Amino acid sequence: MAAEGEKAEGEALVGGMLNAGAVFRHGDLVERPAPRTARALHAHLLALAEHGFDAAPRPVGLTADGRERLTFIPGDVALPPYPGWVMTETALRSVGNLLRRLHDAGAAVEVDAGVEWPRSLADPEGGTMLCHNDVCPENVVFRDGRAVALIDFDLAAPGRAVWDVAMTARYWVPLLDPVSAAALHPRGLDAPARLRILADGYGLTPPERAELPDVIEQATAACRAFVAGRVADGDPVYTQALSERGGWQRWDRVQSWLAAHREVFAAALSD
Repeated sequence: MAAEGEKAEGEALVGGMLNAGAVFRHGDLVERPAPRTARALHAHLLALAEHGFDAAPRPVGLTADGRERLTFIPGDVALPPYPGWVMTETALRSVGNLLRRLHDAGAAVEVDAGVEWPRSLADPEGGTMLCHNDVCPENVVFRDGRAVALIDFDLAAPGRAVWDVAMTARYWVPLLDPVSAAALHPRGLDAPARLRILADGYGLTPPERAELPDVIEQATAACRAFVAGRVADGDPVYTQALSERGGWQRWDRVQSWLAAHREVFAAALSD
């Protein structure tokens, strides 16, 4: 998240939607609302660090009033409308590299099967690895134009690597029809070419590349259901964002565009 200004409780960090206005920096630490899975998630993040993944905040502890403390990771975080520097091909490839590093370390860390992990953006097929599920620009820290860390693991849940790549691709390609993409992203981005760059940066296998276009459509449907649930619950942040970004007509347009371009994406991934 990006710094907004000093307050009595610390330096407010802006960005993101789930914890808007509730995240503060205190020197080298960040304090934020703890997710329901905080204890298991903290243990998992510490285990990832032991397996070489140092590109995530390190858990420090929980407070008595239901907040968590994590180490602050310095760098740049892009907020919408997204600036050109975060949408370069170099940035995109580095996001794929970073996600692969997370997954390589995560493959060696056993997921706590006794935890009720969030299902709202989770892979419906499940899996043995903990996916981030929300690698949007607001959750990636950059330095010198390259992705160096992931933050905000609140929606992490077991799943397949290709699901996490699909969720990531939605934000970073972006996988939106041109009208929707122009609202938050620089114009002229070549979606098929950028999907290939992300897949190459990650190192997707041929079978995963063949599967990815269908998984992207599944992930988009899951994201739509997530927003619908938030709006139905009366969440003002998501309700306002839905209204400002074109309502359900935008989601209809995006999903129709993805289906129409399925073969184009498949060809870009297999060339």
